[in-house]
Amino acid sequence: MATFKEFRNNIKPNWCPGCGDFSVQAAIQRAAANVGLEPENLAVVSGIGCSGRISGYINAYGFHGVHGRALPIAQGLKMANRELTVIASGGDGDGFAIGMGHTVHAIRRNMNITYIVMDNQIYGLTKGQTSPRSGEGFKTKSTPEGSIETTLNPLEIALSAGATFVAQSFSSNLKQLTHLIEEAIKHEGFSLVNVFSPCVTFNKINTYDWFKENIVDLDEQNDYDPSNRIAAMTKLMETNGMLTGLIYQDKNKKSYENLVKGFKPEALAKQDLQLTEEQFNKLVAEFR
Repeated sequence: MATFKEFRNNIKPNWCPGCGDFSVQAAIQRAAANVGLEPENLAVVSGIGCSGRISGYINAYGFHGVHGRALPIAQGLKMANRELTVIASGGDGDGFAIGMGHTVHAIRRNMNITYIVMDNQIYGLTKGQTSPRSGEGFKTKSTPEGSIETTLNPLEIALSAGATFVAQSFSSNLKQLTHLIEEAIKHEGFSLVNVFSPCVTFNKINTYDWFKENIVDLDEQNDYDPSNRIAAMTKLMETNGMLTGLIYQDKNKKSYENLVKGFKPEALAKQDLQLTEEQFNKLVAEFR
């Protein structure tokens, strides 16, 4: 069984000191080791942005995609090789702006992959512009007088789209974050883990201290039932999305792969893809 250290490589992240993404990387590596994966069992697909670099910092299969397109790549990878554990990752701009259409349809499709979003409420890589997650009145280079747009609530959207696993954590809470990623990997279906990951360089509003003051932690509420979808939606609305922990899980809905008729569990690379003469003639006959 691989250890946490075996999911490290010799590439040093070039994130800003104090960036929340360091903790997300560590949590993925710890979770992968804790659930018994080997580096060759894991594929990390990322989009564009500071968070997009994470696929190159983990000792596993890595694919650095284009902006907003991590999920289509991750889903294609999973369909080609069901034996792989596939984690897609990106930022709030990547997943909830240009990639939002893919996010919604990946959620409702319920393919067995995990999507980790590093949510810093700003576009960090391009030097600080307002993102869909920025608060109203948020001043950046793209909104010098303050944003007039309503803040997107992605977890409410996820529940509305039929998500079967919705969780949220904070990069400072490494223990909780690691546990949630473990549970997301083990979940049979699409798992969304949104992570409050502060940008220490360009976002001086949503800081570590700000999150600590505003977060409501479900781990401290013993009576909460994550299988109740209505209660999950209500809790998100009551807290304006400032909720951490396992928010909702449906263990009964089958994953996409298990609903595709004739879809073999073996990876394509291990299957005999040669056609018999009878199969070939049958295919040709369909086009006559």
